Amino acid sequence: MKSLGLDLISKVKQVQFNKKLQKIKTYEAGKPIELVVREFGIEPQEIIKLASNENPLGCSIKVQDAVSKIISKMSMYPDDSMIKLKDALATHYEVGSENLIIGAGSDQVIEFLIHAKVEENAKVLTNSVTFAMYEIYAAHVGAQMLKTTSREHDLEEFYQLYKKENPSVIFICTPNNPTGDALGAKEIKNFLKKIDNDTLVVIDGAYMEYAQAKDANKEIKPKELIAEFGNVIYLGTFSKAYGLGGMRVGYGISSASIIKELYKLRPPFNITTLSLEAASVALEDEEFVQKSIKLNFNEMKRYENFAKEQKIDIINSYTNFVTFCFNDNQNSTSIASSLLESGMIVRDLVGYGMNAIRVTVGTSVQNDKFFALVVKYL
Repeated sequence: MKSLGLDLISKVKQVQFNKKLQKIKTYEAGKPIELVVREFGIEPQEIIKLASNENPLGCSIKVQDAVSKIISKMSMYPDDSMIKLKDALATHYEVGSENLIIGAGSDQVIEFLIHAKVEENAKVLTNSVTFAMYEIYAAHVGAQMLKTTSREHDLEEFYQLYKKENPSVIFICTPNNPTGDALGAKEIKNFLKKIDNDTLVVIDGAYMEYAQAKDANKEIKPKELIAEFGNVIYLGTFSKAYGLGGMRVGYGISSASIIKELYKLRPPFNITTLSLEAASVALEDEEFVQKSIKLNFNEMKRYENFAKEQKIDIINSYTNFVTFCFNDNQNSTSIASSLLESGMIVRDLVGYGMNAIRVTVGTSVQNDKFFALVVKYL
């Protein structure tokens, strides 16, 4: 039997999709180790991934033990009430379970927010350089994007754009990804006091565990926010300090009325049984989290010293990554590509309009290798 050739396939009428998709750029995650192995023939154990801001210590042993004990439950649907994790988060943040929604990563909660609040041609305000998924989800519904001109968050510029354009949603990522800068809690509260109640403000605190450890003035307390402001939601995740990126668990904390609306968009069983258990236990192991944060900032000092020695601009970071900004004689794409061919995966920020790379702060051994390699390509 003759197989269908490309010529025949090309004559078949193609499926037409939502025209909004034509304007959406596919999100590019950090390059996986498996792909680097295939492209460059490097042995997996020789590759170091410092591109996705994962915890270099992995996750808590207590989490691993807990998950291993419930492996047999994979055949059953998870507890859709998520009561164990909700109770743990409610205790941790001193809020009610009715103030919580759990998502497959905080990304999913962002998607809920956009679809719940933003109508076609409404406006969404973000920083000029920030987490790409805000814009991607806004494009899903045909929203207009408003962006500041400042690289780091400037709340005065945010306010001026808000007054002029009246956006439906404002995203404030603090600490910000991919730059690492963070706003003070007082700054944010003063900003929120000037925003009308019908504008939803999203405070994305994916890296908050690191920020509050470095500077208590940067700590955003969801309990205080939702008690004072009825139009705010705080986002958190287990992917960073807790080392559960592969489990995909994030959450939103807001007023019961906002959470109730978001639940209309949440699909059933959106978090796996193993993920729910992992997140619940991870929240209990504060010792592991503090160990991870201490390692992070001890090693970050080495990055700061390295940048000073090499005369590289480095943004003051309140996260588990650093951003190196290069001069006109250096090229971030060339540097990132050279590192990749040597088995070192970092994030090139050229797609954000920056001649820069973002590097996850790894272990001492991983960072040694990064310093030794990158100096060759500067």
